[in-house]
Amino acid sequence: MIGIFGGTFDPIHYGHLRAALEAQALFGLTEVRLIPSAIPPHRDQPGANPTMRLQMLELAIQNQLGLIIDTCELDRPGPSYMVDTLRSLRQTNKGQPLLLFIGTDAFKHLKSWHQWQQLFDYAHIVVLTRPNFTHDGNDDFFAARQAKAITELAHSLAGKLYFQQITQLDISATAIRDMIAKQQNPSFLLPDSVINYIRQHKLYQRQ
Repeated sequence: MIGIFGGTFDPIHYGHLRAALEAQALFGLTEVRLIPSAIPPHRDQPGANPTMRLQMLELAIQNQLGLIIDTCELDRPGPSYMVDTLRSLRQTNKGQPLLLFIGTDAFKHLKSWHQWQQLFDYAHIVVLTRPNFTHDGNDDFFAARQAKAITELAHSLAGKLYFQQITQLDISATAIRDMIAKQQNPSFLLPDSVINYIRQHKLYQRQ
């Protein structure tokens, strides 16, 4: 199985990295692909340009086996719709189940995503939850697709919904950018190599 983490990574931080690493172990994944968004359709445009976000991501995962950067959205023109990304990944990974990892906030707004129902044609969707998260299960579309065990994901290529509790670090890229703008120290929230890059390129500073 192949895991997929999309995001702006503006900047990449330990919340992203810990979630990817824990998901890799829990699901026994061959690899986890970190896919930086070029033009995110559901949020404000990133503060750092695509090249800089990619370079920070490269610094963050140096020597970390199984975490791989996929630049398909950066290489594709137009808005970075996840359905297009999954369609492309399915074509190049025909025999592998794909697991799209999203957080609970993203899941709450999933029905606003472009062609959201088609996401299930290409991948399973795994919602990474906090310990106190509850899913009401009243939505017939989601209820019909909800898997009870990880083995169900391994035995089909796509189409399932699964909820997985993980150790979620309460770290926000927005808060990190705000700290940097206020000239506060963001140490221990993201890798030192990324902090050094941000300082070198004077990112996220108030104009």
